[in-house]
Amino acid sequence: MIKLYRFLKPYAAFIASVLLLVFLQTLADLYLPTLMSDIVNNGIMNGDTGYILRVGGIMLAVAAAGTTCAVIASLLSSKTAMGLGTILRNKLFNRVESYSLHEFDRFGTATLVTRTTNDIIQVQMVTIMIMRMMISAPITAIGGVIMAFSQDRMLTWVLVIAVPLLTLVILLLAKRGMPFFKSMQVKIDKINLVLRENLTGMRVIRAFNRDEHEKARFEDANKDLTDNYIKVNRIMAFMMPSMMLIMNITSIAILWFGSMRIDNGDMNLGALIAFMQYAMQILFSMLMLSIMFIMVPRAQAAAERINEVIEIVPGIVDPEDVKKVAQGKGFVEFKNVTFSYQGAEQPALSGISFSASPGEVTAVIGGTGSGKSTLINLIPRFYDVDEGSVLVDGVDVREMSQKELRAKIGFVPQKSILFSGTIRENIGYGKDDADEEEIRYAAGVAQASEFISNMSDGFDTMISQGGTNVSGGQKQRLSIARALVRRPEIYIFDDSFSALDFKTDARLRAALKKEIDNATVIIVAQRVGTVMDADRIIVMDEGRIAGMGTHRELMSTCDVYREIVSSQLSEEELA
Repeated sequence: MIKLYRFLKPYAAFIASVLLLVFLQTLADLYLPTLMSDIVNNGIMNGDTGYILRVGGIMLAVAAAGTTCAVIASLLSSKTAMGLGTILRNKLFNRVESYSLHEFDRFGTATLVTRTTNDIIQVQMVTIMIMRMMISAPITAIGGVIMAFSQDRMLTWVLVIAVPLLTLVILLLAKRGMPFFKSMQVKIDKINLVLRENLTGMRVIRAFNRDEHEKARFEDANKDLTDNYIKVNRIMAFMMPSMMLIMNITSIAILWFGSMRIDNGDMNLGALIAFMQYAMQILFSMLMLSIMFIMVPRAQAAAERINEVIEIVPGIVDPEDVKKVAQGKGFVEFKNVTFSYQGAEQPALSGISFSASPGEVTAVIGGTGSGKSTLINLIPRFYDVDEGSVLVDGVDVREMSQKELRAKIGFVPQKSILFSGTIRENIGYGKDDADEEEIRYAAGVAQASEFISNMSDGFDTMISQGGTNVSGGQKQRLSIARALVRRPEIYIFDDSFSALDFKTDARLRAALKKEIDNATVIIVAQRVGTVMDADRIIVMDEGRIAGMGTHRELMSTCDVYREIVSSQLSEEELA
């Protein structure tokens, strides 16, 4: 957790102020029992009302000063903790944004959400407590012992026995509880994972009547977390009575031995009252420390998880010496590329070599798992190759800045992703300064204008989270419009026509042909009808290129392509 506190530099003045204010508040609290002792001995015992009022006024002033210090310290410590949370959330978000897909695959979405929300809240809560309790508790304990010793040395032996006993109970119970606190965040991850899968996969769950199965999964994860909390609360349930028992026995012992010393004339009543208050301050400071022992292990586990996200260096970063690339070309070339996913036994791609030029349409076709999507994910550098190189305009993508590389590309992913907001905002997402005319034109080319105009609010229609209020084909057309509006040099369509009917598919490809005449176009498709007219068709099979050429050439030279075609087209269509 100390590593995270390096981000508190902007709040150094606040922290120094809190330390000073807490110190002053603690001094005020320690001074009050001494004043009470004076009132009892010199005021009440002597019947001196003036002295009582005078010292009572000083007590009120000291108490007011202590309260003011406490309020301001609480305000500043809260601002500091919330500020730290803001900084950490920004750090986590920015770091996750810089991750390659390898890092996303490693962590998973559920745990990244938990680390950015719940884990940071744990650190915030403990930061407030550290600034308030962990500073004041030791000062109160040490100061209380000194002040109690000044009131009566012999009676301090009661505290010499009570404080170590209380410390032992706290340490034993904290040791029992730490494993449960550390595992709590992992169990919250599990609940988030199950809940997220349930919400995003609701249609599939209901379609397959798996409601009861999902309820059982959630109940298992929920019960696991609940059992963990119960174990922690059992420890807490034992801790608080144990501590209160020690504190009450200590109070009785102080009153017992104190009254004996008063009878013997070795101690006065005011000193006994002050000693009792100091003893309570010492024991309550130990109680505050016990709460810290409970909270810190969980926050420590959360801090380790936050640090893990921040400290991982993304696998894909810009080179120190970035090479500039000529504008307005878009030539793509693969040179003997081999790529493997982390932990995979076999490469996903092996020995891939081809080129795609501006003004040409290059199509990639193949069976499921043949490496089509993997291949095109290497162009915008979502992953880095293991061997060989991917070149854009003659420059290895690893030698370009990611921003410049991706500015050249209009990418339409296999799974159409829309963001909450209007249709206009979703299409304009492809180009920050896109005007109304550009947005409407892109929608028209993407064959989206008709269904948009039939919506009640047209381009101002709100898209729900995940685009659940539009169909799959409508999502694809909006995704295509988003790529078109930026007018890139390279278009990548990853199976982006699969949800369209043949008529819409044909109209869309005809409209696209005019728009992307001077651009490099790479299309991944399952349907032969989508790729037949391409200038170059690349046939993928088990991560390798099984054939390359036009439709006519491949029909005579590539067995894999002929199998794909014959499985989709009738003999009449083939003829």
